[in-house]
This record gives sequence, C-alpha cells and structure tokens, in this order.
Amino acid sequence: MSSFAAAAVRQSRVDPVVTELVRLRCAQYHDCRLCASLRSRDALDRGLDEAAVAKVAQHATSDLDRAARAALRLADAIIIDPGGIDDELAVELRACFSDEQIAELCLDVVKWSKQKFLVALRLETPPSSGLTVLSFDEQGEPRFDGPAGPRSRASGRS
Repeated sequence: MSSFAAAAVRQSRVDPVVTELVRLRCAQYHDCRLCASLRSRDALDRGLDEAAVAKVAQHATSDLDRAARAALRLADAIIIDPGGIDDELAVELRACFSDEQIAELCLDVVKWSKQKFLVALRLETPPSSGLTVLSFDEQGEPRFDGPAGPRSRASGRS
C-alpha cells in the first residue's frame, strides 16, 4: 500500500487545490485527525484558504468552483456508494476533467482511504496541535513542513 500511495501522490494532472479538497473530504468521512490537521503546501501556494476548506462538508450547495464540486461528488460516491456514480456525474466530470484526471481523482480517494485501520484504532495522531503543512518528496513520501498559516503561504516556507 505504501508503494501505491507514493506512486499515486506523484501524479499531478489535477489542480492541487482540487486534490487537497478531495483529500480533506476523505479525512472528514474517515474522521482522520491526522489528515484533517494537514494542508498541502502546493494547494496553499495556489491560494487554498480555510474559507474553502470550510465548504467541503457542504460542497453540493457551496460556491466552490464546478470542478471542485464534481471532484467532491466523485469522492462521496466512491466512499459511500460507488453504484451511485450516475450519468449526470459522469457528464459533469468529463466537462471538468480529462479521463486521466478522473482516474487520478479515483486513485486519490483510494490513497486517502488506506489509513482507515489507523483511524479505527485512533493511532492517526496529528503531528501538532494546529494545522501543519504537508508536502511530498520526489519519491512520494510525506513531509510535515511546519505550521500552516498566512506566513507559510506567503513565503512558501514554514
């Protein structure tokens, strides 16, 4: 699973903000304290803010952009009811993403769901009490880069 996760995280066809919103949606469903405490450096560098993060839970009625809402609907369907991926969602996804990007989003949901056993045992401890910046090295291994906040976004450093 670790090799799969590292390979999946190295994919970069999808906007990093959309990828991060999908990751956070998975964290909400799985009640993962670790994932909920992290923010992707790439997404922060591209403008992700906590106002957008707050919209993830109610994405269907939010003002998130069309692509983000479609990706979050896909995440919901994969986690809750894969048979619920209907023609309407397929059309919406294809209007926003290429086939390769849709495949990447599907792999993202699987990747961010692999830690469910840690959550069930409450072993998914956050690295700090606040939000932490998440990035990945060239091999796809996670790095916890320090506190997330305006200073780390503005400078690109933590």
